[in-house]
Amino acid sequence: MQAYPAIFIFTVALLGVASISCTPSSAVSPRQPLAKEGHQQAPGIKLSNSDRRKIGNKIWQNESGGAVSGLTHWNVGEEFPSMGIGHFIWYPEGFHGRWTESFPRFIAYANQRKPLSMPEWVINSRHCPWPDKESFAHDFNGPRLRALRHWLTNNVSLQTDYIIETSREALPNIMSAAPAQQRGVIKANYDKVSATANGTYALIDYVNFKGDGTNPTERYNRQGWGLMWVLVEMRDVPAGHAAAAEFAAAAKRCLDRRITNSPPSRGEKRWRAGWHNRCDTYARAF
Repeated sequence: MQAYPAIFIFTVALLGVASISCTPSSAVSPRQPLAKEGHQQAPGIKLSNSDRRKIGNKIWQNESGGAVSGLTHWNVGEEFPSMGIGHFIWYPEGFHGRWTESFPRFIAYANQRKPLSMPEWVINSRHCPWPDKESFAHDFNGPRLRALRHWLTNNVSLQTDYIIETSREALPNIMSAAPAQQRGVIKANYDKVSATANGTYALIDYVNFKGDGTNPTERYNRQGWGLMWVLVEMRDVPAGHAAAAEFAAAAKRCLDRRITNSPPSRGEKRWRAGWHNRCDTYARAF
């Protein structure tokens, strides 16, 4: 496992740069548009409509086995539900957690593009209206959650576009947040991984899965696991398939370190097999 230079850990731990991954920073308004015209985005392979559909369906499969019921889900041991194909986090009112929220930002993104199709109660709810898992489960087959699942099922492409755009915005944020001496390695590894279709999928999925790595609250013992940390963790390999395979391996090393550093009360080791299985998809042909 690659050891991080002390200056990297120290510098990144002090940074307050906003994360625009699947979990936008609390420093950013949850209703703020995702990207403005002219905003710098990371280069990458041009995605066809077919590619986008495959990526969206694969992310949905990764998060909840492609089940409609998984579009509105509340994990055991978590204080919030996860919505949509990307399991976008939505906090109940009054809860302020380590993980940054993404569902309100997706709603803002969707409201700009398809405002008339969205359930009105979602637009009018700034916070998750269910305070806990029990009340959420009790209302699971109620009209609000049924309407939301119906809308999400019919708007998979919209969710996919949101996930892809957040991924493309991740690299500029990472380059701003990372110590200067690490930026060359980060950019080189990003370009190597993005040279194949499965590598592009890996970059898109991982940002949605574990964030871009710039949020200072998403760390244990000053070490993170988002995209920035994986790109630094990667060993030097050629571009293309070898880079996608090394990205998968580096992601697993970062996630294993997260489990080791996590509070024992969270029981995060129960997720290891599932996380590893997801990372393994990055090394396979897309």
